[in-house]
Amino acid sequence: MAKFELKLPKMGESVAEATITTWLKEVGDTIEMDEAVLEIATDKVDSEVPSEVDGVLVEKLFDVDDVVQVGQTIAIIETDGDAAPSDTTDTVVEKEEVVASVEAVEETVAVAQETVSSTTLNFELSDRFYSPLVKNIAKEEGISMSELEQIAGTGKEGRVTKNDILAYVENRGSQPVESVPQTTAVQETAPKPKAEKPKPAPVPVSVNGEDEIIEMSRMGKLIAHHMIDSINTSAHVQSFVEVDVTNIVKWRDAKKGGFQKREGEKLTFTPIFMEAVAKALRDYPMMNISVNGDSIIKKKNINLGMAAALPDGNLIVPVIKNADQLNLVGLAKKVNDLANRARNNQLKPDEIQGGTYTVTNVGTFGSVFGTPIINQPQVGILALGGIRKVPAVIETPEGDFIGIRHKMFLSHSYDHRVVNGALGGMFVKAVADYLEAWDINREI
Repeated sequence: MAKFELKLPKMGESVAEATITTWLKEVGDTIEMDEAVLEIATDKVDSEVPSEVDGVLVEKLFDVDDVVQVGQTIAIIETDGDAAPSDTTDTVVEKEEVVASVEAVEETVAVAQETVSSTTLNFELSDRFYSPLVKNIAKEEGISMSELEQIAGTGKEGRVTKNDILAYVENRGSQPVESVPQTTAVQETAPKPKAEKPKPAPVPVSVNGEDEIIEMSRMGKLIAHHMIDSINTSAHVQSFVEVDVTNIVKWRDAKKGGFQKREGEKLTFTPIFMEAVAKALRDYPMMNISVNGDSIIKKKNINLGMAAALPDGNLIVPVIKNADQLNLVGLAKKVNDLANRARNNQLKPDEIQGGTYTVTNVGTFGSVFGTPIINQPQVGILALGGIRKVPAVIETPEGDFIGIRHKMFLSHSYDHRVVNGALGGMFVKAVADYLEAWDINREI
């Protein structure tokens, strides 16, 4: 018999930790290779952690709502054969650290309970992200919301970690202290948290007995905070262009049946629009950038995010990596695959990261055009309006006449800190030009 250490896998460049939401297996359960053992949640997406071996679950090292770092061992699986070699010393040290941390928390909680009464915290009033573990410690320690907001966080984007709040508890009542970074590397590279401006008191909402109170979902809260952060970060400006897509509509109507029969995929308008956006980004690479302080990061790859609706009404943005290197067939297959797995909550964390520009189709919901909010840290987002039949002036060598055309609006929101009106306007006009120049005889 051998023991295998199930570790929290890497889930993308910017994801360093995850919260355990559900254990799907209990100690003593038999597990097959690739079978899901637990569910986790990050600030990006929810996903499952599968087993890499066949065996029996003999130990769970973390509980539900615990925050686990990428690479940490979360469970021990006993196998019949030889397991992959692992560093048992590290496992023992990790276990000792977990036990020591738990004992420290229990000890501080016991002391606090003698002097501090339980405090009800409303985390929805805060714009900061707090992990379930930090929330639980704050409640048990009787830390008020105002106190929690003043704790300097050393985690990603200034988040309060377990060590931060425990350091505050230890020094509570003496003098304000800054949380001690967990490692020297973090101390050298992590930016110092900016002092937060005083937040206006929330306007009280009147609730009567006939009103229904609906708790926001975890995803809904994350989206709400993300939208507020974007508005507070970027100077949003919009440009609008009307596009004649009659040739595209006729071409798709003629090709979609044969395409589905040959490829086994539906041919939607989305890959056609994505192709035009990718071409325009190559023409205007300064739209394919991010802002880091006073520096501009010009992205080498064109990774297009496509906003997709989830069954619960929320939106998620899977990313088509290197979209400019895919032909129309490849784009169609990628778009359909990501959209289907988004609806079934099967996206991997890495598939919703790394986007450099985003496209959202507001026409799906019947909108003629919209003013979308920029998906940080990008500097632009394009909204596709609904395609409508409208009377229009058609220019020909024989003269102008009125005809029925298929038209739509493109709405381009961009960050006016780094993208001026000329660039923002020329980019969306380039997208429109590519769409209007569509070859009605193009083969696919």
